[in-house]
Amino acid sequence: MNQHSNQVRNGGQLIVDRLRANGVDRVFTVPGESFLPVLDALHDAQDIQLVVCRQEGGATMMAEAHAKLSGRPGVCFVTRGPGSANALAGLHVAAQDSTPLLVFVGQVPSDFQQREAWQEVDVAALFGPVAKWALDAQHAERLPEHLNRAFATAQAGRKGPVVMGLPENLLYENVETAAAPTAVNAAQSHPAARDVEDLERRLAAARRPLAIFGGSGWSAEARDTLTHFVEARGIPVITGFRRQDRFDNTHPLYAGDAGLGMNPALAELIQGADLILAVGTRLGDITTRHYQLLSVPRPRQQVIHVHPQPEELGHVYQTDLAICAGVEAFAAALSPHTDRLPDDERRAWMERASQVHRGWVRPTESPGPVQLARIVRWLGQRLPPEAVISNGAGNYTLWVHRFYPFRALGSALAPTSGSMGYGLPAAIAAKLDNPSRPAVCFAGDGCFLMTCQELATAAQYGANVIVIAVNNGSYGSIRMHQERQYPGRRYGTDLVNPDLISLARAFGAEAERVTKTGDFEAVFERALSAQCPFLIELPLDPGILKP
Repeated sequence: MNQHSNQVRNGGQLIVDRLRANGVDRVFTVPGESFLPVLDALHDAQDIQLVVCRQEGGATMMAEAHAKLSGRPGVCFVTRGPGSANALAGLHVAAQDSTPLLVFVGQVPSDFQQREAWQEVDVAALFGPVAKWALDAQHAERLPEHLNRAFATAQAGRKGPVVMGLPENLLYENVETAAAPTAVNAAQSHPAARDVEDLERRLAAARRPLAIFGGSGWSAEARDTLTHFVEARGIPVITGFRRQDRFDNTHPLYAGDAGLGMNPALAELIQGADLILAVGTRLGDITTRHYQLLSVPRPRQQVIHVHPQPEELGHVYQTDLAICAGVEAFAAALSPHTDRLPDDERRAWMERASQVHRGWVRPTESPGPVQLARIVRWLGQRLPPEAVISNGAGNYTLWVHRFYPFRALGSALAPTSGSMGYGLPAAIAAKLDNPSRPAVCFAGDGCFLMTCQELATAAQYGANVIVIAVNNGSYGSIRMHQERQYPGRRYGTDLVNPDLISLARAFGAEAERVTKTGDFEAVFERALSAQCPFLIELPLDPGILKP
């Protein structure tokens, strides 16, 4: 007999039943009285961990990072009005990063809606432009239908966020269930056989092909298959903006990442290619250096674009071959095609691409006693491949993405949306996902202070993350642009910060300040062995704006 056959379940229980059926094992929240039946149902769901956060933006960012690591939709519950508005920051990350995310908003009762009741929010109006689907549920008996659609929508095609408003009265209403819930099978697109044949012909004729790996929906198996494929054909690989873990950065075919502060030699390599194989990635403005490396709308290079969303193919660039497929399906179609060897001409192209990367990652020297490039490079040698490196936004990320060698899938958590404050919530999610794996958050002082309150969440749940706070007393990225546009007129970008060491300790973390490069290693070893979160502050001269 089915567990829930002919049983009566309230709205909160119906929701939790379907979370469990779809493999959800962790839910993030800032609790609200608007969804108490959900919290009560989670009380009895011993196989789902509830993580209570300190601010809704941090909660949605944790849920988004959890989705990236687990491959399943992240789930977050927030309350109406100000709670849902706070959650929008993490939703925007999920939208631009193509991450499956379900955000449930406790809503005012149905009879109060459209009266501007206390904390009322129009879910569709607020979240519709960002989410793949946003709705206010209106009938408790339709919750199973809506939940199935939510899971399917978040995972189908280009993955993304779904937001569902839950009027408070619906969660208390009882519904008779007819069958136990089952997992949703989201539709996935697959490449046609003729497309694979066309791909083979174009690659065989190309003299200087270049692959760009990025986007979401990657698995370790797909990554391995695609690695074997490019090895067999001698195709150098670059990774899209903040997607460095899509390809082993120590591999001889790796040519670098197409991100902020792009290697000029890499830009030349992209422009000199005669064929671009873009897998999973959107060809956005950062990866194409503001649409300059590939001409709009018709690039000089041949473009083969593989993406799961048909509307993304041809969205900016006219392609020579558009393949509507997810990364896993595309890799599976290529698995019989990994047994060839590149010719001598292709080998010369491979070596050129490899030299581009090797020269770029040699640590640079900056004024002052703290050499951030050397510290980041040392971390790449000290940490295991599976260690997770997270960051938010700011100039400090230029050092992280240039000098740290990302080797394993899932080792990079960084927002392509450029959201400040993301690094700490993401590192917490990573540590909760696998406590034995080091989780290191890089953050600028401005970035860290956006979500520093989540250190309390880390301490509460034993997520012993390491935060490396690069403190230059300014919004450095904005200052860099300001000084370029208005030399000598710096204004509005300087910060007066609290004592970060005392602040971290107040949250239950250990903390130390490193003022010389040579002292970093010993402090980091103490951080690795600490039984609580650990913050390492690196004071940096505010005049140092890039490597």
